[in-house]
Amino acid sequence: MKNFEFKIFKEDKKSKARVGVFKTPHGTIETPMYVPVGTQASVKSLTPQDLKETGVQIFFGNTYHLHLRPDENLIDKFGGLAKFMSWNGPTMTDSGGFQVFSLAGNKRVKSSEKDTPTLVKITKDGVKFRSHLDGSLHYFTPEDSIKIQHKLGADLIIAFDECLSYFLTEKEVEKILPRIHDWEKRSLDYHKKHSNGSQFLYGVIQGAAFKRLREISSKFITSLDFDGIAIGGVANAGESKKDIYNVVDWVTPFLPDEKPRHLLGVGEIDDVFEIVERGMDTFDCVIPTRLGRTGFIFVSPSEGNLENRFRIDIQKIKWQKSKLSLDLNCNCYVCKNFTRAYIHHLFRSRELLAYRLASYHNIHFVINLTKKIRQAIMDDRFNLIKKEWLV
Repeated sequence: MKNFEFKIFKEDKKSKARVGVFKTPHGTIETPMYVPVGTQASVKSLTPQDLKETGVQIFFGNTYHLHLRPDENLIDKFGGLAKFMSWNGPTMTDSGGFQVFSLAGNKRVKSSEKDTPTLVKITKDGVKFRSHLDGSLHYFTPEDSIKIQHKLGADLIIAFDECLSYFLTEKEVEKILPRIHDWEKRSLDYHKKHSNGSQFLYGVIQGAAFKRLREISSKFITSLDFDGIAIGGVANAGESKKDIYNVVDWVTPFLPDEKPRHLLGVGEIDDVFEIVERGMDTFDCVIPTRLGRTGFIFVSPSEGNLENRFRIDIQKIKWQKSKLSLDLNCNCYVCKNFTRAYIHHLFRSRELLAYRLASYHNIHFVINLTKKIRQAIMDDRFNLIKKEWLV
């Protein structure tokens, strides 16, 4: 696509880790890169200026939520998602497919049944669902999802799919997968017909926890003319980290080197190393801000490790009088200006500033980690930095 350019500059000699640059109409993304989640056109508690300061290069909006409010037509009138929220940079939206999974709770309603209070009804053509806000009835087809994303105006958009639970059997997933592939093909066809060339479409590989089905999905999605490839359904419910890494291992051999790869919904600190090592370019996750709002702060080695999952609970009484910064190796605004004692006080007092400062630090922490990993790959020392963290 003329408005987009993805180029790999360096590949690690001992793994599939790689460093690249992804040029979009609204800015450049250095990969590998963490993509914060801004579900409702807002990364919770942070301003767009905060995002810039922490090093964020792109953020991830939610098609389902933005469709319900404020509505894609209103956002379109403001010039698209980035302008609506005064973000001068690239944006990305999902398809709404994850909400199909999460709202349905994997309890599918047969299309022959009458409308009931059940939130989701999945058919061959699309998904009928009731708003979690007011119970109003809505209908998503693949074409609808892409049309909404076109109006939202994100640089990177995703084909309509359905995330599949790891609790489903192989026979159940095998039965559902062709419909998902049909939805994605329809998404691509609609996009090609109606796109003005300013948006980049990812196809999504599904298949739950089954290697054979993941390989089938990988072959199908990569056979189509998607601009990029995403891997979905690895962070829903019940999956272990081994499950997640297995899926990435299974599908990576099928992915074209020249196309960017995005892993949906994964991003704990140890995950960052593991998925980059397996060849992922970008990944989104709510964990840094969600943990921040509950008082969990990311910390680097040696205080942070696999055992404590690289986090401390700032609300614990042990930090009440601490003059330490949140992380001794961090140079973000929060760590340069505030003590653990002060932020402990904010959380204990339920001051709103607590959520902003903790989220700011956590976002900066992950972004800075990806920066360090990029440099390590360029210097042929990715294996060494991984050992430094995951000992």
